[in-house]
Amino acid sequence: MDTEEKNKFEKEIIRSNYLRICDGIAESAYKAGRAEGSVRLIGVTKFVETERILPAIEAGLTDVGENRAQELVDKFDFFSQCGVARHFIGTLQTNKVKYLIGRADVIQSVDREPLVSEINRIACKAGLIQRVLIEVNIGNEEQKAGIAPGALRTLLESISALPNIHVEGLMCIPPAGNEDEARPYFARMNELFLKMKELKLPNIDMNDLSMGMSGDYKAAVAEGATMVRVGSAIFGARRYAL
Repeated sequence: MDTEEKNKFEKEIIRSNYLRICDGIAESAYKAGRAEGSVRLIGVTKFVETERILPAIEAGLTDVGENRAQELVDKFDFFSQCGVARHFIGTLQTNKVKYLIGRADVIQSVDREPLVSEINRIACKAGLIQRVLIEVNIGNEEQKAGIAPGALRTLLESISALPNIHVEGLMCIPPAGNEDEARPYFARMNELFLKMKELKLPNIDMNDLSMGMSGDYKAAVAEGATMVRVGSAIFGARRYAL
């Protein structure tokens, strides 16, 4: 198989993978009694070259997620030309915020006051309102980012007074494990999501619940996810060349 044939074959695999994941999401939503189209697929494109992202976009992918600020910057023109929504889903340092405002449609990994303040400050300078999700450490794991569930309300109340940052929901990464082990954490996350929605805080809209990845997205959909973040199940194993 020559290089051209190999590339064509790989692109077809990516396209097929994307469509298979879409079918899996639809099936899981149906079994859970949820409306068609109620779950959005975020294609995680960390370390994925633009030529390998394109087949998924051509097949219908509308949202992409990047873990590193520099990589989102590098791919920004490509994403813009393709018309896909751009999500930042990785751990975010305050000194990287300046690279994301105006480039990331949604920052999904907001989890602390200093980061909130910096996003609001830079968004204000840019004349923008930055859409965000709050990352929750649902497993209370010391090594993971995310705000503790018990501190979530306080953070939301502080954000509600800020004019240039708007909360649209929550995000989580459960403790490592299989799909069955992840499901109780997803259920707990959905309970927290609904509880925060009931507060009806100003400037806080609990519209999106981002949870579930390649190995457990079906369980996440069953437990109420409105976004799932899938990378390797679409694009294959990551190539750490970038």
